[in-house]
Amino acid sequence: LLTAARTQYKPQHKDKEPEFVSLSEELQATNPICDHAWRIWEREIRSMDKANVRLPLIQQWGACLFIAGMELDGLSLTFTQFLKVVGLSVKQFISLVRKMDVNVDTISPKVNIALKRLENKYDVTLALYQRFVKTELWESSWTMFLLAKGTFLQMEDDLVIAFQLLLCVLEFFTKRFAPSLLLSPYKSAVSSSTLSPPTRTSRRNQGKAKTRPPEMDVQLLETLCKESDCSVDEVKNVYQMTFCAFLDSVGLSGLQGLPPLETLSKQYEELYHKNKDFDARLFLVDDETLSPSKTESEMTPRKNLSGDDVAIPVPQTPIRAAMNSIQQLRVDLTSASDQPSSNLLVYYKNCTVDPSEEIRKRVEELGQVFVERFAQAVGQHCEGLGRKRFNLGAQLYYKVMESMLKSEEKRLSVQNFSKLLNNAAFHTSLLACALEVVMATYVGNSFKSGGFGRSSGSSDSVETDLCFPWILDVFQLPAFDFYKVIESFIKAEPTLKHDMMKHLEQCEHVIMESLAWKMVSNCPLPLCGLYLSPVRPSRQPPATESEPPAPGTKALRSNSLMYRMAYLRLKTLFSHLLTSHPELEPIIWTLLQHTLQNEYELMRDRHLDQLIMSAMYAICKVKNVDLRFKTIVTVYKEMPNTNQETFKRVLIREGQYDSIIVFYNLVFMQKLKTNILQYSSPRPPPLSPIPRIPCSPYKNSPLRVPGSNNVYVSPLKSSRVSPVVMTPRSRILISIGESFGVSDEKFQKINEMVSSTDWSLKRSLDGGSAPKPLKRLRFDMDGQDEADGSKSSGESTLIQKLAEMSKFPAGFMCVCYLNCELDFLESQRYSNHHTSSCLCRVFFFFRSF
Repeated sequence: LLTAARTQYKPQHKDKEPEFVSLSEELQATNPICDHAWRIWEREIRSMDKANVRLPLIQQWGACLFIAGMELDGLSLTFTQFLKVVGLSVKQFISLVRKMDVNVDTISPKVNIALKRLENKYDVTLALYQRFVKTELWESSWTMFLLAKGTFLQMEDDLVIAFQLLLCVLEFFTKRFAPSLLLSPYKSAVSSSTLSPPTRTSRRNQGKAKTRPPEMDVQLLETLCKESDCSVDEVKNVYQMTFCAFLDSVGLSGLQGLPPLETLSKQYEELYHKNKDFDARLFLVDDETLSPSKTESEMTPRKNLSGDDVAIPVPQTPIRAAMNSIQQLRVDLTSASDQPSSNLLVYYKNCTVDPSEEIRKRVEELGQVFVERFAQAVGQHCEGLGRKRFNLGAQLYYKVMESMLKSEEKRLSVQNFSKLLNNAAFHTSLLACALEVVMATYVGNSFKSGGFGRSSGSSDSVETDLCFPWILDVFQLPAFDFYKVIESFIKAEPTLKHDMMKHLEQCEHVIMESLAWKMVSNCPLPLCGLYLSPVRPSRQPPATESEPPAPGTKALRSNSLMYRMAYLRLKTLFSHLLTSHPELEPIIWTLLQHTLQNEYELMRDRHLDQLIMSAMYAICKVKNVDLRFKTIVTVYKEMPNTNQETFKRVLIREGQYDSIIVFYNLVFMQKLKTNILQYSSPRPPPLSPIPRIPCSPYKNSPLRVPGSNNVYVSPLKSSRVSPVVMTPRSRILISIGESFGVSDEKFQKINEMVSSTDWSLKRSLDGGSAPKPLKRLRFDMDGQDEADGSKSSGESTLIQKLAEMSKFPAGFMCVCYLNCELDFLESQRYSNHHTSSCLCRVFFFFRSF
């Protein structure tokens, strides 16, 4: 048979290497797949830098055949069978395929999505197995879990729900063993169970057993949840709604003994071959195809090389990190309710038009929509989990709303917020932002790439389905409105963690890069006016004929956040590609700025980075600098928060997508050809000014805090510098924004020390006047409940706190050393109620003159 097959191949494949043809036969590749794979090898891989890929030819050819098979939907073998033939593990194979993505179109978005899904599923399953092996249970329970996960969860890469399902499976098996066989604390949990002693049901009598609803051992399940820091209520919901339905579907509902392994394996075998991915049962036998890298398998702490007893901290496992984040969110919302508080109800009653009923109806309707869409995305019988997550979001929504109104009341000295509280867009955006925080907490960062769904028109994102901007689609919410609430949300929620602040910041970037330019009823969203200051009125002169604003938008100011971000992204890419030609940076920026201001149509349904890469290539072309698109995208895909579909799938015309090269030739160059050629002429266009990037006030050292003669700020020169080296005779170390448990006591000591002196106090920084008003809410732009005419102080809370600390006797000197881990630009925006957002360690030292 093998000889006949090779004879069939020979006439059509005589131009190919015999070993390649043999490999194609072994992998059961069809003739079209074999031809396509050889073209990929000949055109793009054969001439590739050998230092980049040092694996044997058979493995490189195997990767080409995989790429071709995925593109043509013709793979006959499962992924595990494929790996067995080429002799690579999951991680090694995925790494090889990505290294072979040498050109813009070597790997299509379709193949990239398939690879990402395989990798996500592998990562999640590995994390679950590493947690599973600690239970010392066996093959039957792991196989049942894989079967339940693959049958009832559409999102198999959702780590939290999959882990909750695993706990249900562990409960099912653990309670079927005698307590003497179990370790503490499970022994005592099972001892108090009223279940009868388990027995193995024979295959002959299995069909005759009388079925009854499965019994949940509540105490055992609570013990499992406690040991894993997992929500008992959520696991119970998974058990009752999902796991019981699974047991019914496989006929195990009324089983009292252990289910036969043969039955479970046969059912999983069918599922595995249907999906054609990896066989996760092979984790049990440490199969080489599923072996993780060393960094993934190292889970034990290592001793310090210096011989100290202190162990080097080990990164948390993905499951432990996820459970800790969820637990912290629940702790932060302990005192919050999913209904309006009494304080909120007072604000509602004080409105000219009482918004209570509209708010209640809106939350109820959006809750129903959310639960339905959650179940559609996650899997069957998951409505209960969706409801629980929505309730958490509602708690955060009401908590933040109350905090916002209190701040506005303090700022405006009014209690009637009728206009704001009757604004439907404000409420929907605020609720969406709260739910995004909840969903991101559950999804976590372990298995999520940095793209946040930036697929630039793709209908099938490589991201987890619940990732941003999923919530915008669920609520049919314009990205424009979601953006407006982010800054106020962060300021109003002091318990928001740093990683969640960074997540919301990334959401802002995604909106600016692409989402705000999506087509809505044939008109782009009003992006440009979005970034004008919410406090100061725009001083932008009226648009001229040569500089028309985008339809429905205001002219984009040169120093807007959009321009700043575009320039910083250009500068980052430039620093990796054109450091030997620094003179080109302002020219490229001029072309990009001209495109954003005058050819805004090019941004519709596209991504900002597509224009940046095209502008860079265009200027290098006219300036005779050798820079290829291949080089640009190779560097671009290694940058943080990028997605390969940004350059692989670009809108060409309505309904047609192609690579960034095709976009440049057919769209960008055709639209801007005249302008681009001007840069090669003796009289090129004048250069656009570089956007002003605010500098940190801590850059110069030392810097006196405004209004004070005895408080100075200096940057921390080195993180290794000890206070012992820097301090005078007496010193006190305090930390603003980090809960070490003793900061309040040290502030009290400082106050006592100052109060005990005979020196008179200096006047305060604000001269005794009331604090400067906070920045108004972005949703106030269309009119205020009360005219105030206030402006933002422009100062961070950190500066204000330092100003308060300036109330020391003239005989004392205070020097602060800061180590800021967050960009000052962001810390300025989010600092009013968020000292911790700066992640600053501030050291105060005092000495007597």
